[in-house]
Amino acid sequence: MARFHPLQVTDVRRETRDAVVVTLAPRAEDRALFDFTQGQYLTFRRDFDGEELRRSYSICAGKDEGVLRVGIKRVDGGAFSTWANENLAPGDTIEAMPPMGKFFTPIDPAADRHYLGFAGGSGITPLLSIIKTVLAQEPLSRFTLVYANRQISTIMFREELEDLKNLHLGRFSVIHVLEQEGQEIDLFTGRVDATKMQALFQHWIDPKSVDTAFICGPEPMMLAIAAALRDHGLSDAQIKFELFASGQPGRARARAVSVQAVPPGAGTQATVTLDGATRSFEMPRQGQTILEAALAARLDAPYSCKAGVCSTCRCKVLEGEVEMAVNHALEDYEVRAGYVLSCQAQPLSDRVVVTYDE
Repeated sequence: MARFHPLQVTDVRRETRDAVVVTLAPRAEDRALFDFTQGQYLTFRRDFDGEELRRSYSICAGKDEGVLRVGIKRVDGGAFSTWANENLAPGDTIEAMPPMGKFFTPIDPAADRHYLGFAGGSGITPLLSIIKTVLAQEPLSRFTLVYANRQISTIMFREELEDLKNLHLGRFSVIHVLEQEGQEIDLFTGRVDATKMQALFQHWIDPKSVDTAFICGPEPMMLAIAAALRDHGLSDAQIKFELFASGQPGRARARAVSVQAVPPGAGTQATVTLDGATRSFEMPRQGQTILEAALAARLDAPYSCKAGVCSTCRCKVLEGEVEMAVNHALEDYEVRAGYVLSCQAQPLSDRVVVTYDE
């Protein structure tokens, strides 16, 4: 079965000066594959001058809207995002993997929860999907959003957020924090850092009332917010992250130790299962990841960011030992169960068996 599927572009709407919202339609036979969960993302691919580029963008539609829609913000020097903002048009076809990601909590129509969301810039896209779905499908729940931007003109989905606030009075509130524009309340001007988090919890948000917090934005902001949430009583299980770009290493790695390990520089016999087919090949012990070796062996292994942040390349180690250089995407329980990010995993043992099918 093909890993990528064609999607037809049915609408492209200019959201801000440097962001577009793209509506997509799968083929009739692929509709079930693209039945997404709120907060998930799509991985796209396109050929640019003979080089295949893959990029992931979050779905911004709610479950009840009956459409597939993503927000794409232009990144300086970004070939894919620039092309999407300048050239993508209705009638075009683009290839994408089915929805992926775990940036959500299961919906419970009987639940009475308080969700807290923090978004920075285009980090609003998955949160918008979550907000719409929660408000529509959990009528007793409420949502508080803290949305950070440089200035008013860069706020994505500003009108849509206002409409949601008016439609769900008392259940949805938005706090806009602007870095470069003054506001009537000084607290809402500047960066979202540890000091601002302390003030927000002191004057605007009761952390004890929060059941789940979602964070999506620049990594320094996310780390400061997560630390403040933990300081105010939230557990790691109550804090959900989404990260597509990173300037820092991921979770501190615990070095794997194996009785099978041999001196660095020796080769490793790798066996990889993908879509029911198994292939074995030799790979170097250093300088090549499981993903790179699989691609070199002409396996169509899944990947997107190659930076350890999106989990598209997740696989399970069945035999042998590997070590991940970076891990922003997998939870601790997944690592304990043997899952790794193949784009970050290098072998430590003379034999490694992995599968992408579990």
